[in-house]
Amino acid sequence: MATRTLQIPTTDGRAEAFAAFPDDGERHPGVLMYMDAFGIRPALRQLAVELAEHGYYVLVPHVFYRHGPVPVVELPDHIGGEDRDALIGRLMPLIELHTTDRVLSDADAYLRFLTTRPEVVAGPVAVTGYCIGGLLAMRTASAHPDEVAAVAGFHGPVVADGPDGLRRMLATITAQVHLGHAESDLTPDDLDELSRTLEAAGLDHTSEIYPGTLHGFTMSDTDAFDPAAMRQHWDRLLPLLDRALTDG
Repeated sequence: MATRTLQIPTTDGRAEAFAAFPDDGERHPGVLMYMDAFGIRPALRQLAVELAEHGYYVLVPHVFYRHGPVPVVELPDHIGGEDRDALIGRLMPLIELHTTDRVLSDADAYLRFLTTRPEVVAGPVAVTGYCIGGLLAMRTASAHPDEVAAVAGFHGPVVADGPDGLRRMLATITAQVHLGHAESDLTPDDLDELSRTLEAAGLDHTSEIYPGTLHGFTMSDTDAFDPAAMRQHWDRLLPLLDRALTDG
């Protein structure tokens, strides 16, 4: 597996990014992976490498590049308890400053960069994301229906824009969709309402609560990490990408 630290040109500067891909001289389908709020770090790099091992070029941009290089805040080896609360307090202003306009401008740059890499095969790409990255992934799929064939979000606030905002976002998505929710983030009634909205939009989708999970269940360096839910995440994500990107 090859890994690289790259710089993505954007309208507001250069965004650092981590890339992982098979080191076999071949071209592979591209996947844009959006980070969680804690950003690019060993746990997220490992996620990208694990996905790349299945035959994908995975690009992970540093979403908060406007506020400094990686890491935008110093992180402990393990994120939990009071450390987590303090970190969220420091990161929340950056999340709030990452407006929809910024998200969409950056998405243009990220996809342009990804689809022109010499290691990436021509054709559609996938977008996936974790925590806030799940919402960014959905917004990217909505803004680029001709390029994004699959989109997945895990423990992401996809309903953050309210019912009307959600309907507008879903209206232009053509990708196959999987949403994996934490039990602590969504009630069964919330899930039913979201499912009705996805169905009304005519999307090819799955949307489910992963049993017994906390927000952040895919992140191995946090208290929320759940190995069983992580396996479920791969069981959903890999077939989705296979269907959408490799005609599997």
